Amino acid sequence: MIIRPYELKDEESWLRCRVLSFLNTAYFDHVLRKKERYENPSIELVAEVDGQIVGLLDIEYEIIERSVCSRGSGLGGTIWHIAVHPDFQRQGIATRLLDQGEELAKTHELNRLEAWTRDDEWVRKWYENQHFSLVDSYLHVFIDEQAEMDQSIQSTYKNLYPIQAFAHYAGNKKEEIRQQFKRVHECVCYEKLL
Repeated sequence: MIIRPYELKDEESWLRCRVLSFLNTAYFDHVLRKKERYENPSIELVAEVDGQIVGLLDIEYEIIERSVCSRGSGLGGTIWHIAVHPDFQRQGIATRLLDQGEELAKTHELNRLEAWTRDDEWVRKWYENQHFSLVDSYLHVFIDEQAEMDQSIQSTYKNLYPIQAFAHYAGNKKEEIRQQFKRVHECVCYEKLL
């Protein structure tokens, strides 16, 4: 296995790796058809085995404080994607990608990394094992049943009928929201000082 910088020719393999790695997570339906391009500088790494992308890491980083990260002081970076193909999980690939990403982050004088994830316990445990600390959270709310739509979303356009919605809830009545809607995920922010 080699870890190297992402190249444009990797896009299709990168997308496949990401989709397959997310299938058994709370992000199972967050499918990308194109790899994201970042407004700010980024560290984009892939793990490759026999020409196949089996892992990936994208960190967008700041050159102006608080332009990418949601908190902290000094320059930081946000991990937008870290994933390992299911056939290659539990082999230390994500940790190796993160280690190399952290080393590159330090060369850009970043003092911390931020990562947002949902409520998959094994993912949270991985971040904690990598010395990240839980620093913030809010809820991702999926509204896709008619009764849920009727109580929360109304269209002001004639003959336009909302069928699905995705919302962020950042208030202090999280339990009430969890009881009102069938699919709710806690979205948590982890931070690691470098």
